[in-house]
Amino acid sequence: MAAMFLMLMFVSIAEAQVFDIGKYGGKPNSNIAQALTSAFTEACASPTPSKVLVPKGTYNLSPVKISGPCKAPIEIQVHGIIIAQTENDPATTWVSFQYIDHLTLSGGGVFDGQGHKVWGKCGNNNYCKHLPINLAFNFITNGLVQDVTSKDSKQFHVNVLGSKELKFLRFKISAPEHSINTDGIHIGRSKGISVIDSRIETGDDCVSIGDDSQQITVTGVTCGPGHGISVGSLGKYQNEGPVIGITVKNCTISNTMNGVRIKTWPASFPGTASDMHFEDIIMNNVGNPVLIDQVYCPWNQCNAKLPSRVKISNVSFKNIRGTSSTPVAVKLACSSGIPCQGVEIANIDLTYTGKNAPKALSQCSHVQPKVSGRMNPPACNSPVGAN
Repeated sequence: MAAMFLMLMFVSIAEAQVFDIGKYGGKPNSNIAQALTSAFTEACASPTPSKVLVPKGTYNLSPVKISGPCKAPIEIQVHGIIIAQTENDPATTWVSFQYIDHLTLSGGGVFDGQGHKVWGKCGNNNYCKHLPINLAFNFITNGLVQDVTSKDSKQFHVNVLGSKELKFLRFKISAPEHSINTDGIHIGRSKGISVIDSRIETGDDCVSIGDDSQQITVTGVTCGPGHGISVGSLGKYQNEGPVIGITVKNCTISNTMNGVRIKTWPASFPGTASDMHFEDIIMNNVGNPVLIDQVYCPWNQCNAKLPSRVKISNVSFKNIRGTSSTPVAVKLACSSGIPCQGVEIANIDLTYTGKNAPKALSQCSHVQPKVSGRMNPPACNSPVGAN
């Protein structure tokens, strides 16, 4: 039913009325903020499916908000290269899409955030929290983002908030390993989000999943460089919603700081994360390929002596193979206050590539994993509370 709905949606958009930004004054090598918003406003008011067109060419763009609701399905088709301004700007997001039902963003174009001109220029903090995110998708329902690129965002490339049934397909993210705080796709308080057949190269998490995220699917993603694919960190704030139903499958992760991980803060507020499954994943020279980290405390910004109060349950790591750049290839560091429940590890084959240890290792604490299939390194099967 969902596939049929999307097919009908795309057929209707293909027959849509076209609103070319050129007719609204949008010209190459100029700021198209006014032209883009004017074209979208008219298209959004159309009672029939519509398409906003950004033709081939290079354009400048100051921060904009593309806001609905719209009267019918709408597509924004970007064929050109859109470049962000580099001067200081108080905006938290460069391009925001919000409150739109049946949105498609497509066209093969590039959103270039010009982050390389500002990374690492905030003194001792090394990055600026106020720098804008490239693309935000806030309260989008039944959406599709396909065949576009986010390049060199100043901060996160994509932030998804309060959205439902939003798909990223053949989406590309490009930023160097040294880029600061440039998470690829961050998902929070959303349901039914899919990232499919996409390539993410960045300086932080390729995909990060925050609180109140449900039914999130990451498949066919090539990740690296970056920090891997992460759930969390969780438990830092009060009243965080539960994380339920995460699937990461058929992915390749290369030259990253971490592989697949779940992280929660110690001394945390209560929370839950359950039904999380990581399967059929290739690791190439990856640090910490399989990781549950419930003592996550970067820069010592927490009381590490108090246990995390986020309950992790029903987790599986299956058919994961490749090479680890760290001696400990499998680490399950669960909370001493609320041990992990129902963790399954099966068919793991990870080899340590370093010179200081002949074999990869596994470490477990406060977890009783269920082990099956080939296990390299030999899987720890520690009783609750063991180190």
